Amino acid sequence: MHLTKEEERIYEGEEGWARKKAMEILVAIGDINNASQLIPIKSAHISGASYKTIGDAFEFINRLEGAVKVKSTLNPTGMDRENWNAMNVSEKFVTKQQEVINAYKKLGVSVECTCIPYLIGNTPKRGEHIAWAESSAVLYANSVLGARTNMEGAPSALAAALIGKTPSYGLHHAENREPELRVCVNCALTDADYSALGFLIGDLVGNKIPVIELPSASLPSTDELKHLSAAIGATGSVGLYHIEGITPEADAIGSPAERAEIEKDDLERFYAENEKGDVIAIGCPHCSASELQRIYALLKAESGGRKVRKEFFIFTARAIKERMQDVVRKIEDYGVKVICDTCFVVSPAFEHYKCVVTNSGKMLRYVPLLCGGANVRLCKTEECVRLAF
Repeated sequence: MHLTKEEERIYEGEEGWARKKAMEILVAIGDINNASQLIPIKSAHISGASYKTIGDAFEFINRLEGAVKVKSTLNPTGMDRENWNAMNVSEKFVTKQQEVINAYKKLGVSVECTCIPYLIGNTPKRGEHIAWAESSAVLYANSVLGARTNMEGAPSALAAALIGKTPSYGLHHAENREPELRVCVNCALTDADYSALGFLIGDLVGNKIPVIELPSASLPSTDELKHLSAAIGATGSVGLYHIEGITPEADAIGSPAERAEIEKDDLERFYAENEKGDVIAIGCPHCSASELQRIYALLKAESGGRKVRKEFFIFTARAIKERMQDVVRKIEDYGVKVICDTCFVVSPAFEHYKCVVTNSGKMLRYVPLLCGGANVRLCKTEECVRLAF
């Protein structure tokens, strides 16, 4: 991979050990992927923030000096930074988690601790090159916003943030963003149907970019696109999808010959009512302001003046919670816990449940793997709220 003179100086260590290590990571990734050069990026989003998942590997981050060169945000951690004492986490975990947060903060990373940076100010424009980790955010950025990023890991996203550049390969190139498979959905969709659809599509396409053909009556909201992106990222290894008439690049693409059909029965199997669940969890990815408003309306309609009978957790970005304080207070009046900075999957606080009820395809995938083997029941949001009572 060709390096400019300035990049060579960094690679040789003339601008310090931290930038040298970052450049070595980027060069290694570029060489593996036959990138010809590094290209400037507008922003980074960094995963590897929860001590539950990163462990003591964060000590490497703690050794780094300097500051990120572009706007950089951080993924969810393992606890609510302001209300950790109300969570089922040990003091040792809290101490270690705070050290992880401080390590990133020292580098100039904005510790928003959310998987939806695009809803709280780190919102790339169409065509902008970025370096994002967190699969759900990558798919949303590429597909819905039309930005350009590969599926970065925690080390490569941090390295790109420190240098302000990323190797030019993969989804940074227009020719690699063309669809390879048509997925024809032959039924109307709403709410958690998009989670089920994403789970199915990720499993179906693998690393092939799909163009999804929806019935004309099914126009997904931004929240539904968020859940679709998260579920595809959870079960597949592709970083982009297109939806005709919805996503920004869909009108300029061809129609691939390979075709797959999805029927109503394919989605309904995700809703098997095998267990009632012992906990409700919504917010993976983190809830938007509109989702909080909808959940409050559903609680109000269903409660009949009662509080919830099951534990009910909602996860959202702190910036959204602060903006929606009145709605959050009303939600909490029903006995629901609104939590920031973390989520059900990446916190050790939620590993003792037997069955989780959720509207999230991402949780459907990861809870059995990362939360003590718990079962998951996928439900539409309205049903999640109803089951809480």
